[in-house]
Amino acid sequence: MKLSPRLSLGVLAGLATIGLALTGCTNTGAPTGGSSNAAPATQSVKAATGPTCSLSDYKGPKIDLKDAVVGFSQSEKEDNPFRIAETQSITDEAAKIGVKKLIKTNAQSTLSKQISDIQDLISQGAQVLIVAPLNSNGLEPALKTAREKNIPVLTIDRQLNAKACSDYVSFLGSDFVSQGKRAADQLIAGTGGKGNVAILLGSSGNSVTTDRTKGFIDQITAKAPDIKIVAQQTGEFARDKGQSVTEQLLQANPNISAIYAENDEMGLGAQAAVIAAGKQPGKDIQIYSVDGTKNAVSQIVAGAYNGVVESNPRFGPLAFSTLKSFLSGEPVGQSIVIEDSEYTPDNAASKVDSAY
Repeated sequence: MKLSPRLSLGVLAGLATIGLALTGCTNTGAPTGGSSNAAPATQSVKAATGPTCSLSDYKGPKIDLKDAVVGFSQSEKEDNPFRIAETQSITDEAAKIGVKKLIKTNAQSTLSKQISDIQDLISQGAQVLIVAPLNSNGLEPALKTAREKNIPVLTIDRQLNAKACSDYVSFLGSDFVSQGKRAADQLIAGTGGKGNVAILLGSSGNSVTTDRTKGFIDQITAKAPDIKIVAQQTGEFARDKGQSVTEQLLQANPNISAIYAENDEMGLGAQAAVIAAGKQPGKDIQIYSVDGTKNAVSQIVAGAYNGVVESNPRFGPLAFSTLKSFLSGEPVGQSIVIEDSEYTPDNAASKVDSAY
C-alpha cells in the first residue's frame, strides 16, 4: 500500500472530517470504479458527510501514536484472504508510522472471545483500540470497559449497533447496500435480466449480511422482474459451508441459473459444488460475489466465474491517519465510507494483480 505524492491518506481523512465527498478520487491519483485499469491498492474515501467526533467530545487525552500502545482485535480466524489482508495492513502501517507497540488478538469467530480479547488488550495497557467486530451486536461489555477508561475505539469493516462518538469513535468501511446493488447489476447484465437465482447469505447478526442482502434484492426487484430468487441460505462466509449449501440448493432447485454469494469464499465453494454437479461454472450457472480476492478474480479470467464487487480490506493507512487526526484534537467523521472497485470479464485480466 503506497501513498500518492499527490494526495495522501492523511489529507483524505482530513477532508472527510469536514464532510467533503471524494467520489471518483483515489490515493493513487487514478479514477476508481469498474472502468479503472487497476484496482486501488489503498482505500479512498467515497463520502464522509454527516456528524464528526473530536477528542473534546470523547473526553480523552491527546496521544502521540509513536508513544502509544495500540490494540487490534480481529474477529475471525485468518483462513480467508480478507482477514489475512486486513490484519497485515494494520500490522504494516503500524510499523511504517512507528507505533510504539501493537498488540493483536484474534477472536476465532467467537463473540465471547472477542469481548474478553478487547478487555485483555485494555489490561495489557492498550491506549487506543482498532476493532473489526464479529457481529453488530454483543460487544457492549467490552465497549463499556474501554469507555470507562476513555480509550478511543475505531471500528472497521462491520458497523456496530451502537452510538458513534459515545460507545466508539468512528466506523471505517464500505457501503454494503451499494455492494449488493452493484452485484445485482452485474448479475442482471450477465444473465440478460432473466433466470433463477440462489443467494448464499453471510453470517447472521451483522450489518454486512443484512445490507448486502437488502441491496441485492432491492435492485433485482426494481430492475429485473424476470429474475426469480428461488433460495436464500446462509453459508456463514465460509468456503466449505458455501459448497455444502450450494450442493443442497442445486439438488432442491435444479433450475438455478445464477448464484449470488455474499463473499468470495462462499462463491468459490459454490463453484466447486457446480463442478461436482456436472455443470460448468460461469456458463451453465453464473456466479457473482463480493470481496475481490485474487482467487476469485483469477476465476473470472479463466471464464469460470462472472463478477466480483470489491470490498477493500486494506484499512491500515486510513485507520491510522484517522486516529492520528483524532488523537491530535482534530474532528473525524463518525462514519467514513470507502470507495470500492469491481471486477468483470472485461477488466479482470488487467486488474487481477491488484486483488488481494
